[in-house]
Amino acid sequence: QVQLVESGGGLVQTGGSLRLSCAPSGSSFSFNSMGWYRQAPGKQRELVALITSGGSTNYADSVKGRFTISGDNAKTTVYLQMNSLKPEDTAVYYCNVRAPTTAGWTVEYWGKGTLVTVSS
Repeated sequence: QVQLVESGGGLVQTGGSLRLSCAPSGSSFSFNSMGWYRQAPGKQRELVALITSGGSTNYADSVKGRFTISGDNAKTTVYLQMNSLKPEDTAVYYCNVRAPTTAGWTVEYWGKGTLVTVSS
Protein backbone atom coordinates (compact mmCIF):
# COMPACT_ATOMS: atom_id res chain seq x y z
CA GLN A 1 0.00 0.00 0.00
CA VAL A 2 1.48 3.31 -1.08
CA GLN A 3 1.48 6.09 1.51
CA LEU A 4 2.25 9.65 0.54
CA VAL A 5 3.78 11.86 3.19
CA GLU A 6 3.38 15.63 2.95
CA SER A 7 5.38 18.23 4.81
CA GLY A 8 5.95 21.97 4.83
CA GLY A 9 2.61 23.35 5.86
CA GLY A 10 2.21 25.91 8.60
CA LEU A 11 1.24 29.44 9.53
CA VAL A 12 2.55 32.35 7.48
CA GLN A 13 1.67 36.01 7.11
CA THR A 14 0.20 37.51 3.96
CA GLY A 15 2.92 37.88 1.36
CA GLY A 16 5.02 35.12 2.84
CA SER A 17 6.23 31.86 1.32
CA LEU A 18 6.03 28.16 2.06
CA ARG A 19 7.34 25.07 0.31
CA LEU A 20 5.37 21.86 0.42
CA SER A 21 6.90 18.46 -0.22
CA CYS A 22 5.35 15.08 -0.86
CA ALA A 23 7.09 11.74 -1.13
CA PRO A 24 6.12 8.09 -0.75
CA SER A 25 6.97 6.51 2.58
CA GLY A 26 8.41 3.51 0.74
CA SER A 27 10.08 3.04 -2.60
CA SER A 28 9.66 5.37 -5.52
CA PHE A 29 7.52 4.25 -8.46
CA SER A 30 6.52 5.27 -11.95
CA PHE A 31 3.74 7.77 -12.25
CA ASN A 32 1.66 9.60 -14.83
CA SER A 33 1.21 12.78 -12.86
CA MET A 34 1.76 14.31 -9.45
CA GLY A 35 -0.22 17.21 -8.13
CA TRP A 36 -1.47 19.32 -5.29
CA TYR A 37 -5.10 19.92 -4.42
CA ARG A 38 -6.53 22.02 -1.64
CA GLN A 39 -9.73 22.19 0.33
CA ALA A 40 -10.79 25.24 2.29
CA PRO A 41 -13.46 25.03 5.01
CA GLY A 42 -16.90 24.70 3.45
CA LYS A 43 -15.53 24.39 -0.07
CA GLN A 44 -14.89 21.57 -2.49
CA ARG A 45 -11.43 20.19 -3.09
CA GLU A 46 -9.80 21.92 -6.04
CA LEU A 47 -6.74 21.40 -8.18
CA VAL A 48 -3.88 23.77 -7.38
CA ALA A 49 -1.12 22.49 -9.64
CA LEU A 50 -0.16 19.37 -11.53
CA ILE A 51 2.98 18.07 -13.19
CA THR A 52 3.24 15.11 -15.55
CA SER A 53 6.11 12.66 -15.76
CA GLY A 54 7.11 14.49 -18.93
CA GLY A 55 7.37 17.78 -17.09
CA SER A 56 4.23 19.50 -18.33
CA THR A 57 2.54 21.65 -15.71
CA ASN A 58 -0.93 23.00 -15.11
CA TYR A 59 -2.01 25.60 -12.56
CA ALA A 60 -5.25 26.95 -11.20
CA ASP A 61 -5.78 30.51 -12.39
CA SER A 62 -5.80 31.73 -8.80
CA VAL A 63 -2.19 30.64 -8.21
CA LYS A 64 -0.56 31.32 -11.56
CA GLY A 65 2.54 33.47 -11.17
CA ARG A 66 2.72 32.78 -7.43
CA PHE A 67 3.05 29.01 -7.07
CA THR A 68 5.52 26.69 -8.79
CA ILE A 69 5.25 22.93 -8.92
CA SER A 70 8.29 20.75 -9.50
CA GLY A 71 9.06 17.08 -9.26
CA ASP A 72 11.81 14.54 -8.88
CA ASN A 73 10.84 11.60 -11.07
CA ALA A 74 13.45 9.28 -9.61
CA LYS A 75 12.11 9.81 -6.10
CA THR A 76 8.43 10.22 -7.00
CA THR A 77 8.61 13.44 -5.04
CA VAL A 78 6.67 16.58 -5.77
CA TYR A 79 7.16 20.08 -4.42
CA LEU A 80 5.00 23.17 -4.36
CA GLN A 81 6.73 26.50 -3.86
CA MET A 82 4.15 29.02 -2.74
CA ASN A 83 5.03 32.72 -2.82
CA SER A 84 3.02 35.87 -2.23
CA LEU A 85 0.56 33.93 -0.13
CA LYS A 86 -2.89 35.36 0.48
CA PRO A 87 -5.47 34.61 3.17
CA GLU A 88 -7.62 32.93 0.51
CA ASP A 89 -4.84 30.35 0.07
CA THR A 90 -5.66 29.02 3.52
CA ALA A 91 -6.65 25.38 3.15
CA VAL A 92 -5.60 21.81 3.70
CA TYR A 93 -3.28 20.88 0.84
CA TYR A 94 -3.32 17.31 -0.43
CA CYS A 95 -0.73 15.54 -2.51
CA ASN A 96 -2.01 13.35 -5.34
CA VAL A 97 -0.19 10.84 -7.52
CA ARG A 98 -1.67 8.97 -10.47
CA ALA A 99 0.26 5.88 -11.48
CA PRO A 100 -0.11 3.18 -14.12
CA THR A 101 -0.78 -0.42 -13.19
CA THR A 102 0.43 -3.56 -14.97
CA ALA A 103 -3.18 -4.19 -15.98
CA GLY A 104 -3.28 -0.91 -17.88
CA TRP A 105 -5.40 1.03 -15.40
CA THR A 106 -4.54 4.18 -13.53
CA VAL A 107 -4.45 4.11 -9.75
CA GLU A 108 -4.68 7.23 -7.63
CA TYR A 109 -3.00 7.89 -4.29
CA TRP A 110 -3.66 10.71 -1.84
CA GLY A 111 -1.72 12.09 1.08
CA LYS A 112 -3.44 12.88 4.37
CA GLY A 113 -3.05 16.62 3.87
CA THR A 114 -1.05 19.45 5.37
CA LEU A 115 -2.62 22.64 6.69
CA VAL A 116 -1.56 25.99 5.29
CA THR A 117 -2.82 29.04 7.16
CA VAL A 118 -2.20 32.54 5.86
CA SER A 119 -2.89 35.31 8.33
CA SER A 120 -3.93 38.79 7.26
